[in-house]
Amino acid sequence: MTDKIMTARKAVDTFIKDGDQIALGGFTVNRNPMHIIREIIRQKKKKLYLVVHSHGQGMELLIGAGCVERIELAYGGVARFAPTGYLFKKAFKDKTIEVEDYSNYQMTLRFMAGAMGLPFIATKSGLESDIVRKFGFSPQIRGKGKIPEHKLKVINDPINEDGGKVVVLPPLNPDVALIHAQYAGEKGTIRINGLSFADIEQAKAAKTVIVSCEEIVPEDYIRQDPDRNSLAHFIVDAIVPAPFGAHPTACHMYYDYDPNHLNYFKKIAQNQDSFNRYLDEWVYPFETMEDYLTKVGFKDLLKIKANSALGYAPGLDRR
Repeated sequence: MTDKIMTARKAVDTFIKDGDQIALGGFTVNRNPMHIIREIIRQKKKKLYLVVHSHGQGMELLIGAGCVERIELAYGGVARFAPTGYLFKKAFKDKTIEVEDYSNYQMTLRFMAGAMGLPFIATKSGLESDIVRKFGFSPQIRGKGKIPEHKLKVINDPINEDGGKVVVLPPLNPDVALIHAQYAGEKGTIRINGLSFADIEQAKAAKTVIVSCEEIVPEDYIRQDPDRNSLAHFIVDAIVPAPFGAHPTACHMYYDYDPNHLNYFKKIAQNQDSFNRYLDEWVYPFETMEDYLTKVGFKDLLKIKANSALGYAPGLDRR
C-alpha cells in the first residue's frame, strides 16, 4: 500500500484550500464524487471556483452549502429530478454566484487544451449560438487569478483564408480535479468503467487529482489489462477508498442512482431551511462512508445494486 491512500478528511484538508478552482468529475446523476464533496462541506471550504461540463447533485450540494463563488459550466441540473438545479438556479438569480456558460463540447475541449499545455484551442462549434454573444463574468474580474481574460474570441481561420470564422477557447488547468472511479490500483492507476465523460481530460489538466473509488486492487492486477485503464498512477495524488462513494448518483456496474433519495432531495432543495436540515441529517454527521451507508440502509442499497451483466438495476422503480 502507498501513502496515496487516505481518508476523504485527509485528502480535502491536504489538497483543497479556500478559493481553489475545482473540476468535478461525473455527469448529472452519474459518478459524482459525493463522498469527497460531503467532506468539503464538512470542512467549510469557501469561495470555490467550479469548472465542470455537466454536473448535478454534487454541484447542487456545494452551492447550497455556500462553498461556491464562481462556476464555468455547460449544464447544471439533476437530470429529470431537477432539469435545472434548484440551488444552482436560486444562487444565480440571487447573484450569490458568478456563472459563465459554454457547450459540453467546448468545456471538454478546454480541459483537453489544459492537459496538452496549449494557450488556446480552436473550434467551429457554437459560432451561431448565444454562447459567443453573451458573457457571464464582468469585465472587472477578467484576467484575475484563474479567470480568463476573455471568455472566447471569434477570429478568422488563421491557417486557411477560406476557412471562415473559428471560436478560440481558453484552456483550463484546475487546482484540483475530483473523480470517482470503479477501481484504483494501490499505487494510483485508475480504471473507469463505462462512460468517462470529461473526467480523463479534467484529471490530466489539473495540478492535483483526488480519486475516490469503489475498490482498491493490487497494482499488478490492474496493469494486466492496461488498455482498460484510464489514468496512469503518476497523475493521481490521493486515493480515497469509498464503496458507494457516488451515492445517491450512479456508478456503472456497481449501483444505479437512488431515485428515492433524489426525489427527497428535489423537495428539500426548493427551500433553504429544509436544505440546511438536509445537511444536518445527511452531510455533517458522517465522516466515514460506513456511517453514511448505515444511514442509507441496507435495504435501500440493495434496491439500487447493479445487475452484473447490464451495469444498472433493471427493475428499479425510477418514479
